[in-house]
Amino acid sequence: MKTTKEKADENIHENLVGNLQGLLEKNYDAEKGFTKAMQDSKNQQLKNFLKHQAAQHARFATELDHEIRSLNETPKESGSTAGTLHRAWIGVKTAFTSDNDEAVLEECIRGEKACAEDYEETLNENRFSPNISSVLNNQLSQIKQTVSKVKSLEDIADSWS
Repeated sequence: MKTTKEKADENIHENLVGNLQGLLEKNYDAEKGFTKAMQDSKNQQLKNFLKHQAAQHARFATELDHEIRSLNETPKESGSTAGTLHRAWIGVKTAFTSDNDEAVLEECIRGEKACAEDYEETLNENRFSPNISSVLNNQLSQIKQTVSKVKSLEDIADSWS
């Protein structure tokens, strides 16, 4: 029989792992979303940017996978149903929009802002080890840089038409 402290420690561990699993899943979704957006884009400069972003989220997923394994847990292997539905929505939206690249960029901004919010919430509500906190803060910083870059790309997207 477990003591109250052992149960509490187990619950804390499960919560931390669950939060990391959630971020892992979101990075799988983001990688697939950027890959889908890259396929929908017409402009080569935008395609290259989106390819880079997909690779960045794949790297984030690998880092999170490593951290989850360091906690003696098995990481999730795929994204969420919500992510699949979001990618389908991007496809529908771009199919009916004459300026596909602008629509793609709008979805990228929306997705990355939501991702940044998830990271901030996870960091604020949990007490991770310094190593895991460092990984998450680094990823959050890079996501915020992406939001800024996507906003600047959106401003020049009109010149790509």
